[in-house]
Amino acid sequence: MSPEAIAEKAEQASYYQADDGRARVEMNIIDPQGRTRTRQLSILRHDMMEDGEQTGHQRFYVYFHEPSDIRDTVFMVHKHPATNDDRWLYLPALDLVRRIAAEDERSSFVGSDYFYEDVSGRSASEDTHTLKNTTDTYYVLRSEPKEPQLVEFHHYVSYIHKETFLPVQVNYFKEDGTKYRQYEVNKVETVEGHPTVMKSTMRALTAGGHSTLTYTQVDYNVGLSPDIFSERYLRNPPRGQLTSAQ
Repeated sequence: MSPEAIAEKAEQASYYQADDGRARVEMNIIDPQGRTRTRQLSILRHDMMEDGEQTGHQRFYVYFHEPSDIRDTVFMVHKHPATNDDRWLYLPALDLVRRIAAEDERSSFVGSDYFYEDVSGRSASEDTHTLKNTTDTYYVLRSEPKEPQLVEFHHYVSYIHKETFLPVQVNYFKEDGTKYRQYEVNKVETVEGHPTVMKSTMRALTAGGHSTLTYTQVDYNVGLSPDIFSERYLRNPPRGQLTSAQ
């Protein structure tokens, strides 16, 4: 397989399984002193289809249930395969809808060590990929951005599981070779026939903090309406479609 094909299959496995999906997630943000902040959120995803096939266009909707100071905060993404994605953040305390510019996609997601782009996914087409190594278990890809002015990294190295095509570890490097961020998968389960990441960790190696995402409920092909992923639902969340606490 070509490096590009491996990267595309990894993107598919990570973000495009089934036609849509819904998840309940616990986010823990651990600072360098070991103090923990916890957030409870729901993630909704809908893939746009044409003649029964995925087009690459995708919708994401992230709703925060807890804690009370960020309840009703919404992050929404319209992903496009050939142009910049559209991203919005609704801040209920200010009753403000804020567009997230392309240059801000790689900034902290609600104070965590994950970036906005980590949550909804980075397109494989945004980078140039080189196959560094192949082991019995992994494809090891080195990826460099085609538009380096939009990102803070020089390159990243992904360890992609050969059977599931899930990236189980991604290391981010500065131009001088310093590794400053690390993503790792801690738990994978098969859900409705789809290998699914159930827990992951993002480490800020320079600052010393890290954040985890633990998926307590995942469902595929739930029949989400594309209408949910419109701006009017930023202020009026589709509560009947969101997950309940487990």
